[in-house]
Amino acid sequence: MDFSTIDIVVFVGYCLLIVGIGLYVSRDKKGHEKNAEDYFLASKSLPWWAIGASLIAANISAEQFIGMSGSGFASGLAIASYEWMAAITLIIVGKYFLPIFIEKGLYTIPEFVEKRYSTQLKTILAVFWIGLYVFVNLSSVLYLGALALETILGVPMMYGVLGLALFAAAYSLYGGLSAVAWTDVVQVVFLVLGGLLTTYLALDALSDGQGVIVGFKQVLDAVPERFHMILDESNPEYMNLPGIWVLIGGMWVANLYYWGFNQYIIQRTLAAKSLKEAQKGIVMAAFLKLLIPFIVVVPGIAAYVMVNDPEIMARLGELGQSNIPGPGESDKAYPWLLQLLPVGLKGIAFAALAAAIVSSLASMLNSTSTIFTMDIYKQYINKNANDKTTVTVGRISAGVALVIACIMAPLLGGIDQAFQFIQEYTGIVSPGILGVFLLGLFWKKTTNKGAIWGALLSIPIAAGFKLFPEIPFMNQMGLTCVFTMIIIAIVSYIDAKGEDNPKGIIITKNLFKTSPTFNIGAFAICIILVVLYGLFW
Repeated sequence: MDFSTIDIVVFVGYCLLIVGIGLYVSRDKKGHEKNAEDYFLASKSLPWWAIGASLIAANISAEQFIGMSGSGFASGLAIASYEWMAAITLIIVGKYFLPIFIEKGLYTIPEFVEKRYSTQLKTILAVFWIGLYVFVNLSSVLYLGALALETILGVPMMYGVLGLALFAAAYSLYGGLSAVAWTDVVQVVFLVLGGLLTTYLALDALSDGQGVIVGFKQVLDAVPERFHMILDESNPEYMNLPGIWVLIGGMWVANLYYWGFNQYIIQRTLAAKSLKEAQKGIVMAAFLKLLIPFIVVVPGIAAYVMVNDPEIMARLGELGQSNIPGPGESDKAYPWLLQLLPVGLKGIAFAALAAAIVSSLASMLNSTSTIFTMDIYKQYINKNANDKTTVTVGRISAGVALVIACIMAPLLGGIDQAFQFIQEYTGIVSPGILGVFLLGLFWKKTTNKGAIWGALLSIPIAAGFKLFPEIPFMNQMGLTCVFTMIIIAIVSYIDAKGEDNPKGIIITKNLFKTSPTFNIGAFAICIILVVLYGLFW
């Protein structure tokens, strides 16, 4: 893709702006050396709008822009359930999980496990998460980001991986969560505006300049079957998105685990000024989640219509003839669309894509280092580490995680629909972890022994379901979670002879009380979701 001088200036300007902001907010204030709370929890000073922006910037990455757009190209709008159901999940997390987490003054999610269960289980889950972040999340984001650079600019895969890694490291390793969260506020503006711009111009190009409304109607008329949220069994994508079970089954496991118990997501809410600020940030993020499918999924469907219409391809001429996505190459859809943007706008769209990739990388790095430093290093290696040592170890561990992910990323080559790959791989560990947390939060009889047995047995249960490929993986996740919770309940009941556990969470009447702002926002989100599913059922 040819970049004009204006495009290059826009993109370079974006890079300098992000690094500059990151380094500025990271600076040690006069006479104040950065301590652990500054580095890992941004001094617990984040306002609601920074939390909301940071939640979305951490969440939306190459796996959405490239992977989810690829799934839109392959199967249609049904993949948007991950985004729209996330909106209602965020409301649940804000009302029922956050009050407990913030009351306990947590740095990390494994720290909750220690307070509710034991150090032994905390260590098991901490190792789980570090492995998942490094070998799946960081690696896949680097791979998909580098794939975009390769498709759009012809940058070799390894150079793309290293470039993105260095960009994220330039400010996040030094500045910690402060640098990540405050740069996210800028990144989310690029991300949303750049994404909407790409959607608008793709639909406008499809309609031959007659406007976005005409373009969207053309897509609806051309492939109406791709605008069904609930797929039937005859659909080839049913195994990935199994009809009504998406709404009442395993999708809840994926979303509750991700938004409620995933360190690199929940960490920015733990850094809030107060619980009310965190909850308002959650509502803001939920509204933005409703918008995301129009930024990432609709362009994928538009690309499918374009490449399968000879008249449109002939009209595009030479402009659309390179890197055309085909069968088994769904993840090329979004990078291919960027080639069609007019001179002057490619830099903005590319900055949006880079913002999505780099903000997620920075968030994952910060959370990986937080878990390693607070739950492994301070627990087993140096219990008396001072703040300076703790922050240094955090920076070093983030750097090591990044190096490992850079080595792993190119090995993911050849995966089609990477978004689905990430969901399936994460789905092996997430049901067991979700079961441990849900019962730990809301059933006082849950014991440490029950939780350990549940966490350990959930992996072979999940692996066992893989022997039945006729069961959709989302249903496998739901069943794994149910079986895990049954095991935890049985072992706990036998272990404590039916008595409440001394570490059980005491639920009070006022614990889940929320402000009018939160309640009105939550109600509005529920109404919008009903309308969206009604329109695209």
